[in-house]
Amino acid sequence: MPTPSGSGTTDPTPTRPAADASGPEPAADAEGPVPRGPRPGGAGYRAVFAVREFRAVFLAHLLSMLGEVICGIALSVLVYRVTGSPLLSALAFAFALLPYVIGGTLLSAVADRYPARRVLVVCDLISAGCVAVMVVPGMPVGLLLVLRCIPAAVSPVFSGTRAATLGDILGEGDLFVLGRSVIRLTAQGAQLVGFAAGGLLLAAVSPRGVLAITAAAFVASALVLRLGTRRRPARTDGRRGALLGDSLRGMKQLFAVARIRALFLLYCVPPTFVVMSEALMTPYSDGLGLGSTGLGLLMCGMPIGAIVSETLAGTLLSPAGRARLTLVVAVVCMLPSLGYVFEPSFGWALALQVATGCGMAYSLGLDQWFMAAVPEELRGRAMTLLTAVLMTAQGLGMAVAGAVAEAAPVYLVVTGAGVCGTVCSLLAVALVRRGTARPGAADNTR
Repeated sequence: MPTPSGSGTTDPTPTRPAADASGPEPAADAEGPVPRGPRPGGAGYRAVFAVREFRAVFLAHLLSMLGEVICGIALSVLVYRVTGSPLLSALAFAFALLPYVIGGTLLSAVADRYPARRVLVVCDLISAGCVAVMVVPGMPVGLLLVLRCIPAAVSPVFSGTRAATLGDILGEGDLFVLGRSVIRLTAQGAQLVGFAAGGLLLAAVSPRGVLAITAAAFVASALVLRLGTRRRPARTDGRRGALLGDSLRGMKQLFAVARIRALFLLYCVPPTFVVMSEALMTPYSDGLGLGSTGLGLLMCGMPIGAIVSETLAGTLLSPAGRARLTLVVAVVCMLPSLGYVFEPSFGWALALQVATGCGMAYSLGLDQWFMAAVPEELRGRAMTLLTAVLMTAQGLGMAVAGAVAEAAPVYLVVTGAGVCGTVCSLLAVALVRRGTARPGAADNTR
């Protein structure tokens, strides 16, 4: 882990180069803070990429995401070739998610206690080191899985620190929202490209060779962040008690605010139920008699829907327009899953997956509300914890869907997920609206 920062820094005051460019200041409405004033349609994403530091963050994110996706494929293949066990091969993927809750809760204070650039670079180097050790011939499978867990534990710290740093780089207005959108879109795109690239690499290179390429990608990401971003001071004093205690205190402070609790819930509820259909695509496609190509296309449906809808929402809608749609889309994003009650054929199932993915655009408005609700000194911890909670919730959603599908037909499980998800999303929306309307809520949304 990084050590406490030195006494000097080159940037005592976080710079917000895009704040003036983004123009409008936030204002509160019935659903949450919305920036006033028009934003020219189609100019938002270009303005984000006009910021040099963001381009460095974007490139580093692309490299690390591709490395993460390809690492999962290569390690899964390596473990299966060594053991012949489908369970151990699947654990190579699962262990990339399960440790998130550990890093997100116990290490969240790292994001605020140490300079952001140092945290990001060290996290990348830790990931690179772990993957490099995997390349060593004869490595026991148990150790390979342990090494897989370590990058997963630091990943929420990395993601939370990067998300908080976007507020320093892009300001707290619409450009921050669009910057977060670019990061999400890159993650979705990296999954599509990474799975294809991983398959091609494994056709030409051994799994250990692919892992070596992955380690190089993490090192490249660390170099881009080190050379392409500015040094900024820590948000809080790194000497204020033990790391674990500081992390838990920050979590307690965050969840003590009703508005923040409600926003956390709204972030997590729709994805938890949305991923249930994705988790069951393998048995569903098998029931339709589809081969691996058909399954691959079904798996691509949700990321494609998310990429298209979020790009259109970020390009064509103003901040106020996106905010007005946030709560509505958070509820209706589960409705396509109800179509599985008719046991749809391949074409209809693909359309339903794409439509479900489109609902993830609700996060655009939610990002601005969350940034406004969280105090500056807790922002890194909040983003780290949010990453951990999101990943854990989706992992649990997948597990529950699989368990229920052991006793019920897959199409009914997906339909039930749509019903339960819609009801739970309505409850989460009600809590967000109550938190906004409650006297004193303006203090929480700042």
